[in-house]
Amino acid sequence: MRTEAEFTDLYENHFSELAAQVCAYLGDATEAQDLVQEAFLRAWQRWDKVGGYEEPVAWVRRVAWNLATSRHRRNQVVRRFLQKSAPPEPAPAAGPDHVALVEALGQVPARRRRALVLHYMADMSVSAIAETTGAREGTVKSWLHRGRKELAALLADDLGGPGPEAADGDTMAIRVRGRKPTGTAKVPRTTDPASVKEDR
Repeated sequence: MRTEAEFTDLYENHFSELAAQVCAYLGDATEAQDLVQEAFLRAWQRWDKVGGYEEPVAWVRRVAWNLATSRHRRNQVVRRFLQKSAPPEPAPAAGPDHVALVEALGQVPARRRRALVLHYMADMSVSAIAETTGAREGTVKSWLHRGRKELAALLADDLGGPGPEAADGDTMAIRVRGRKPTGTAKVPRTTDPASVKEDR
């Protein structure tokens, strides 16, 4: 069994990155922090078991995403109402690029949005995302392929950049917060048309 100190290290080393990932999915930083805290609380309550896993953070991430998905479903009606209202002023710490990205992600369908966040912010492989979501790898590739095109089109509309055809190039530049590397993240294109299957 791992020690209390190891749990503390897990929390301190991974809370911010998990909260950033869930925030990108939900679009609400406070709500994301609450859900990630709940996931860590559940991990602590089962630490005699979870602490023995090879990667306890994977368990915490899965619980946080499950909580976020449930919250997203419950709040769909409220979100539709809020979308008709004027958007709140962005937090001082959030730059315009970050705000535009989160708003654009909010318009991408939930499954594709989750795949984008896990792949480009959590640095998870296609196979790891498939295992986490219970989907086939081909389906995950389809989510990423379609999500990149949708995100490119939305960001082009918001920022006045190149049109949706930009997503057909070798890479598409998006800026994300919560990753250790700073600057621009290069998003590779899915080049094998056979791997792009219908969304679930």
